[in-house]
Amino acid sequence: MFELKDKVAIVTGAGRGIGRGIALSLAKNGAKVVVTDISDEIFEVVKEIEATGSQGLAVKCDVTDREQVDGAVKKTLEIFGRIDILVNNAGIYPFKSFTEMTEEEWDKVMNVNVKGIFNFTKAVLPKMIEQKYGKIISISSIAGSVVGYASLVHYSASKAAVLGFTRSLAIEVAQHGINVNAVCPGPIETPGTKEGLTKEVYEQTKKTIPLGRWGQPEDIGNVVVFLASDKSSYITGQCIVADGGTTIQ
Repeated sequence: MFELKDKVAIVTGAGRGIGRGIALSLAKNGAKVVVTDISDEIFEVVKEIEATGSQGLAVKCDVTDREQVDGAVKKTLEIFGRIDILVNNAGIYPFKSFTEMTEEEWDKVMNVNVKGIFNFTKAVLPKMIEQKYGKIISISSIAGSVVGYASLVHYSASKAAVLGFTRSLAIEVAQHGINVNAVCPGPIETPGTKEGLTKEVYEQTKKTIPLGRWGQPEDIGNVVVFLASDKSSYITGQCIVADGGTTIQ
């Protein structure tokens, strides 16, 4: 507990689901957490963060808009004075067969899932380099990194790009004391999965998971806490798979 006391973290896409779980996990371990999203749900997340005894800050932000991203980082620095942890979590996964997929749909996924990571990382790096310290953690997926899924070609491609980004950036910034890693979740139970899957598909998926359950947002949050802490100071450029054993079969 409290591995992250007084550390300042930014979590993108933190209004619900995995992002919310990550934000709360960081807060429970002592971090001050800035939650960003395009949704007003972040204001409720801040209340939950404050209930843990940590400080929270809600900033509405579209990760695809560089001006909004720069504004969110500027506000973070104005209030907290530093940025120790960036969690690039914001992402979308609209199901669409490749033959029916439009260029606009492809671009939208790439803009949120890849350009969003570029924008936020670009914005926080100068401060991290100045501090000679930083933890950048991006949420990829087993889709694209380990396996493929039908009707998710754009999503899988974007998540594979996250891994290439992670490995290459890790080499560039290692000299500045900055660790860059990724987490690749498997099936995680979130509001999105509950809304998008039938009960039958939910149960069928559950049967494919060796541990016998869907993952919870806090399962990913716990991995992020480890990568954000100094316990992982010798780990960089890596992808940690957290999928209940789904991809080892």
